Amino acid sequence: MSVLVYTESEQGTFKKAALEVASYAKAVANQLGTTVTAITINVDNASELGNYGVDKVLNVSNAQLQTFNANGYAEAIKQAAEKEAAKVVVVSSSANSKYLAPLLAVGLNAGYASNVIEAPASTSPFTVKRTAFTNKAFEMTQINTDVKVIGVSNNSFGLVENNSNASTEDFSPSISESGIKVESVDKATDKVTIADADIVVSAGRGLKGPENWGMIEELADVLGAATACSKPVSDLGWRPHSEHVGQTGKPVASNLYIAIGISGAIQHLAGINASKVKVVINTDPEAPFFKAADYGVVGDAFEVVPQLIEKLKAFKAQQ
Repeated sequence: MSVLVYTESEQGTFKKAALEVASYAKAVANQLGTTVTAITINVDNASELGNYGVDKVLNVSNAQLQTFNANGYAEAIKQAAEKEAAKVVVVSSSANSKYLAPLLAVGLNAGYASNVIEAPASTSPFTVKRTAFTNKAFEMTQINTDVKVIGVSNNSFGLVENNSNASTEDFSPSISESGIKVESVDKATDKVTIADADIVVSAGRGLKGPENWGMIEELADVLGAATACSKPVSDLGWRPHSEHVGQTGKPVASNLYIAIGISGAIQHLAGINASKVKVVINTDPEAPFFKAADYGVVGDAFEVVPQLIEKLKAFKAQQ
């Protein structure tokens, strides 16, 4: 009986979240006195997982799964769980995993707890701590089913190195023919993705127009950060919808979230509350964002941001 972890990848390379869920799975396995088995799908090299406590890798190479399909991926993970007699299956809280996890739970007749932030408080009964009410509260959830599916909240558990010699085994699950056909996938290849970013620089209508986004991109470049925006900005077409963060956009759980010219509507705050440190720059001292921020600067972004970029560049030059 092994703890099974689904390690997400993109274009053959593991996402940061994959290493975090592997670290989490190792913590659970230690509590249960068992091993960790990872399932990878169309990954070029799975050896990195051995650095995070994975003992065995089931490597799936399947042309049907080259692009994400929730049903197909859930089928593959279900069959891996049955093969390994896994009683605990760990996935991330990415958009893709949130699509497949309920399907996986139904297939395994398992209880599913999403947004889990810590290793189980108890394994008998199996109890986990998870966020609730858009990260404004925590709850302790008891999973009573024989098989359990755990969705680990992004950037909550962290990466914990635990070296092991992971063996690799080819695994060929039976995947049903999908009725979904993907014609094309367009992705930016030269930018840090919001999902994997430790730092996110986000801006709103306070930037006054798309022509002023150069300084936001420059600040993000200096920090090695991803760029994001508020919903009104994407609705106006100033920035692509893929950069829209908030309750109705992409959730953000970065180590540092910098909001520039964003007032802080409740929907936006709900989507970024999981970020560890929040910094706001705004001309309005009464902006709601200041109540949620760890640090705030009352000032004009067109004056503050260029100075911030200059100071950061000078600091980096000294390193």
